[in-house]
Amino acid sequence: MLISGTDALRRAAAEGHALPGFVAYNLETVQGITAAAEAAGRPVLIQAGSSPFKHAGRDALIRLALDAAAASDAPLGVHLDHSRDLDEITACLSAGYTSVMVDGSHLPFAENVALTREATRRAHDHGAWIEAELGAIAGDEDVSTDADARGAAMTDPRQAAEFTAATGVDALAVAVGNVHGFTRDPVRLDLDRLAAIHRAVPVPLVLHGASGLPEAELRGALARGVAKVNVNAELRRAYLTAVRDRLPDALPDSDAVAVWAAGRDAVRDAALRVIHQLSPAS
Repeated sequence: MLISGTDALRRAAAEGHALPGFVAYNLETVQGITAAAEAAGRPVLIQAGSSPFKHAGRDALIRLALDAAAASDAPLGVHLDHSRDLDEITACLSAGYTSVMVDGSHLPFAENVALTREATRRAHDHGAWIEAELGAIAGDEDVSTDADARGAAMTDPRQAAEFTAATGVDALAVAVGNVHGFTRDPVRLDLDRLAAIHRAVPVPLVLHGASGLPEAELRGALARGVAKVNVNAELRRAYLTAVRDRLPDALPDSDAVAVWAAGRDAVRDAALRVIHQLSPAS
C-alpha cells in the first residue's frame, strides 16, 4: 500500500529511527525491496530515480515501482532520488510518486534555493513531500569506488537553516563525511556537525551513502536527527554476488530464471538487514 504525507518520516524522527530508502534498478530489485518490507512490516521507500531511469527507462520503472507498492500489504512509498530536472520531477509527481528529491547541490547557493523552491511548490501541489540536498557528498551513486570524503564541501549549519526557511522543504540531505558507495577505510561522520545541523533546522535529516557505514556511526546519526537513510551499493553488491555465484549452475541449462531469482532474494535479505538496523531498538 502506498504511504503518503510525512507522517512516517516525522514519526521516525521523533522516535530516533529512520526510513530506509532503497534504490531500485529493475524488476528483481523492486521485488526484493518489496519482499523485505513485507517481511519486516516496516515503512520503506522504493527509490526509482534519475540514475536507474537511464537503465530501465523512466515510464517502465515508474510503473514497476508504483504497481509493486500499491499491490503490497507493506507500507511503501515511491521516491524520486537525485533529480536535477523539474520536468522529470513533475512527471513522477503526476504519475503518483509519494516523495521526490531535488538535487541542486551542484549549484551556487542562490540557484539551489531557486530550483528547490520551485520543486517544493510542485511537490506540495501534488500532495507529496520533498527532500533537497545542501553540501557535496563524495562518490558515485551507481559505482562502488574507493571514494574519499576529504575535500568535499560539508553542510554548514547556519546555511542549512537559511536554506530550509527559504525553500520550505520537508527533509534535508546533508554532507557530514558520508560517501556514496563503499570505501577502503571506514567512514567517520562529523557527528558534531550533524548535531549542530539538527539543532539549526526544523525538518528531518537524510543520510545518503549508508552502505558499509559502521554501526556506531549509523546509530550516532539516528540520534542526531537523521530520519531517512539511503542504501544503494549494499543492495547492488548483494544482487551481483548472488548472480555471479548462481551462474555456473545455471549456464548449462540456460536457467536464467534461477539467476534472476537468486539476485532478487539477495536484495531482499540485504534490505531486510538494513531495515532491522534502522528500526526502533527493542
